[in-house]
Amino acid sequence: MQNLRKLRFVFMKISNETKVGALTAIAITLMILGFNFLKGRSLFKTGNFIYAKYTDAKGLMVSNPVYINGYQVGTVYEIENVDKNVTSISVAIKLKDYYNIPDNSFAEIIKDPLGTPSIDIVLGNSKVGLMSGDSIRTKSSAGLLDAFTSKLTPIADQLKVTITSLDNVLKNINTIFDPTTKNNLQEVIAHVNTITASLIKSSAAIQTMLNEQSGSIAQSVDNINSVSKNLADNNAKVTQVLSNVEKTTDHLATADINGSIAGLKAAAENLNLVLTKVNSKEGSLGLLVNDKVLYTNLTNTVHSANILMDDLRAHPKRYVNVSVFGKKDKTAPLTAPLSDSTKK
Repeated sequence: MQNLRKLRFVFMKISNETKVGALTAIAITLMILGFNFLKGRSLFKTGNFIYAKYTDAKGLMVSNPVYINGYQVGTVYEIENVDKNVTSISVAIKLKDYYNIPDNSFAEIIKDPLGTPSIDIVLGNSKVGLMSGDSIRTKSSAGLLDAFTSKLTPIADQLKVTITSLDNVLKNINTIFDPTTKNNLQEVIAHVNTITASLIKSSAAIQTMLNEQSGSIAQSVDNINSVSKNLADNNAKVTQVLSNVEKTTDHLATADINGSIAGLKAAAENLNLVLTKVNSKEGSLGLLVNDKVLYTNLTNTVHSANILMDDLRAHPKRYVNVSVFGKKDKTAPLTAPLSDSTKK
């Protein structure tokens, strides 16, 4: 009790300024401790820590979450540069508990365009785990916008080349399309319109032909149906005709066509021999055909025979005397046939 009284006495002797200063320092200390606590940091560095080094922090800040398979296992405790050139950035990761993280795992920074960056630890398959204070391998991961930009850049380059090529093509087209060419194109378009009109008329004609009631094709189909019906009605006759044709072909197949052809060949050869003899002046017929003297003699003989027959007819008494008292015919003999005997 006496000690308490002494402390109370001493405290009462302290000035109000000193009291305000001490309370302010205590409040600032509590505020710093609370702020660090809310950020996941404690005044004393205790717990499980692993470290990762990156060349690009991608906006990572203290207290950003750390995930394994989508589950938050810790936070970013501290970020500091390794050298003055800021070529490497060391990130201290504070884990909430001890986790079996294989030593071939790696940590990559996931940049979310709509939120805060985070660290995603992709587990490996090693049997050896990381201990507190070890370093984990890192991997550079392209964010959504970075991936989109990396894919968009080649497309933009290709688009530039395409636009340049298109500009050159348009220039060439403007160079080629002089007034004469434009007039020719207009004529071509006019011809195309004419052809289109003709095609429309042709399609109408075809539609008329395809009309089920009055079209030519419909009539042709009706004629075919009529012919088919006639064939069906006269099936027996057609069968008989085919049977007769089959019999005729059988007879032709069994006929001695080869023998007939051989006979014709022999007859032709004999005829050739006869014609050869006629042309060769052998025999009477050959001499008669080819000997002009014989022909002349035969002609004269026939002429003399005609004269003799005419003279016998005109002066029979000269050759036959049947009259007892008749006189002998003393007229001169004929020297030429009478006119009626030379008529055809």
